[in-house]
Amino acid sequence: MLISIFNLLVFPGIIFLGVAGMSAEFIDRKLYARMQNRTGPPWFQPWADFIKLVSKEDVVPTEANPRMFRAMPIFALTSTITASFYIPLWSTHALYSFNGDLIVTIYLLTIPTLTYFLGGWYSTSLYSKIGAIRSLTQLFAYEVPLLMCILAPALLANTWSLSEMAKFYSHHHWYWMFNLLGFAISLIALLGKLEKVPFDIPEAETEIVGGTFTEYSGRLLAMFKLSINIETIVGASLVSAVYLPFGLQLTPALGILLYVGKLLFIISILSLSRTIFARFRMDQMVEFCWKIVSPLAFLQMLICLILKGVLAI
Repeated sequence: MLISIFNLLVFPGIIFLGVAGMSAEFIDRKLYARMQNRTGPPWFQPWADFIKLVSKEDVVPTEANPRMFRAMPIFALTSTITASFYIPLWSTHALYSFNGDLIVTIYLLTIPTLTYFLGGWYSTSLYSKIGAIRSLTQLFAYEVPLLMCILAPALLANTWSLSEMAKFYSHHHWYWMFNLLGFAISLIALLGKLEKVPFDIPEAETEIVGGTFTEYSGRLLAMFKLSINIETIVGASLVSAVYLPFGLQLTPALGILLYVGKLLFIISILSLSRTIFARFRMDQMVEFCWKIVSPLAFLQMLICLILKGVLAI
């Protein structure tokens, strides 16, 4: 029981995810700044921002629904933390595993976007409602290709468990070559899920101030920001477990080092993407996802099904 409590609260639980999420924000902002020939923030900036928000008062708009307004950040943070428990990080075993945890993980990672919508909608602010509608519209654009890209390797591995997928690909290293298309698409979908450039339409400061989070402040805004940082780690861990299943049978120390290297690699790609692309319009984003990304994701599923039939897995 003590080991389980330690795993849930410390490592690889809440404390680890919080520290890793803050570190990921710093690395992302630092790389983004250096690519624009700027100095960027100091290493403690994410922590300073978090402490500043936590120390401030929670202001609830007069016309907002107070229960929904306060509950949404809690749901967002809880769902992202829970999703990490089913992902194998540096070994072939997740903290908790069962046949079907792949679907549960994808479902849990969908909840934060729904909380953004509900939180913005019940804020009753015009800017928040516009941002909320944009968040929900984006959800229907990127979620389908992301789901297909995660399910395609699962079809090839003949399992719905992330841990079993890790075991399968750790014994069949060369299969990863057939999933490169899915890896690229999953990174694009991850940008949409994290609402980063070029998919930062719901939080477009030049158009709708802060979008969904316009009316949030204090501890509630801190929880939303922390959930986004943790979702970055969890999303990168999911992509790493599915598409970069290398070194999962090493010693724990080497496995953790390799896992950190994979996270840095994925976060660097996300930072590079938000540097070289400009923000899409909503219609451009939806058209791009449905007319380009989704057919490519379907092609990835078709490749895996053909390979599965040829090899009679």
